[in-house]
Amino acid sequence: MRRVFGVKKDKEPPPSINDASDRINQRGENVDQKIKNLDAELSRYKEQIKKTRPGPAQDAVKARAMRILKQKRMYEGQRDMLYNQTFNLDQVAFASEGIKDAQQTMTALKVANKELKGMMKTVKIQDIDNLQDEMMDLMDVSNEIQETLGRSYSVPDDIDEEDLMGELDALEADMGMEDEAGVPSYLQPDKEPDLDAELHLPAAPTGQAATAAGRANAQAEDEWGLPTVPRASIRD
Repeated sequence: MRRVFGVKKDKEPPPSINDASDRINQRGENVDQKIKNLDAELSRYKEQIKKTRPGPAQDAVKARAMRILKQKRMYEGQRDMLYNQTFNLDQVAFASEGIKDAQQTMTALKVANKELKGMMKTVKIQDIDNLQDEMMDLMDVSNEIQETLGRSYSVPDDIDEEDLMGELDALEADMGMEDEAGVPSYLQPDKEPDLDAELHLPAAPTGQAATAAGRANAQAEDEWGLPTVPRASIRD
């Protein structure tokens, strides 16, 4: 049967967008090379036209230059057409890559969603609330333990707070009555009232003033401490 009908050949896979784009780019490069060759030939004909005199020879060179110029225009049209095809293929390739990226993103999101659902089954809001309540209770118990351990054994519990406040006010009053040197009022000397100032009596004389007055009233003395005899004044 195989000899009669032959073996069915496998179909070749269709060309991809990248393959088609590479092939068109290669064709465009060939066209660009042809255009460069024609430009070089045109420049050579231009030099010949400048050097030759008007006449049949110059007309022949111009005819060749016109033929080369027509070929160049044709190749430029082909190049523009190939560039447009390449642009269209690039747009299709970009759209295709975008769809592939979207498919991969959707697949990744589905896998992540499945994993999140599996993890959410192991975590319950009620368990979290119960755990928070237990932690708050444990913190309250810890604070009570710290307060109990921080009590002072030497301070009695039956002290009246009003008595303490009265004592504190008295202490503040004593502190306000301290002198400039910082001596409290109960250590400062008692200030007696000045009786002389109250009776408006003159001040007692000092010792130097009394001595000077007594010496002025007493008689003069000699070297042995005896009063000297006053000398009579000499009269003319």
